[in-house]
Amino acid sequence: MTENKKYDINISIRTVYLPDQSDEEADRHVFAYTITIANTGTVASQLISRHWIINNGDGTIQEVRGLGVVGEQPLLKPGDSFEYTSGTVISTPVGSMKGSYQMAAEDGVHFDVAIPEFILSVPRILH
Repeated sequence: MTENKKYDINISIRTVYLPDQSDEEADRHVFAYTITIANTGTVASQLISRHWIINNGDGTIQEVRGLGVVGEQPLLKPGDSFEYTSGTVISTPVGSMKGSYQMAAEDGVHFDVAIPEFILSVPRILH
C-alpha cells in the first residue's frame, strides 16, 4: 500500500439555494452546503481545522479559518464517514467555494485534504 493511500480522504458536496433566507434586492444570497467526509484510507484520522476561500461573482474573496466543522472535530476510522451541513452568504447570484481540511492521523502524521471548488448559484442563473 502506498503512503498516500494510508491518508486517503474523499470529499463530496451538495449545495442548495435558500430563497427564504435570501434577499436578492439587498444582494444577500444564502446557500447551504452538505459535505460528506469519508476516510477511504487505512489510518484513522481526525479533522482538526478548516480553511475556506469563498469567492463572490464580483471577484471579492473571503477567507475563513477555524477549528473543526460545526463545532466538532470528528475522528474517522478507515471506512467511516462524517456528514455535516453549514451555510454561507454571498453578495452575488453566483460564486464559489473551495478550501482544505487539516487532518491528524493516529500515527502522528498531519496532512491537508483539498476541498474541491464548488459553485454557488441561484437557480436559473447558470445554464
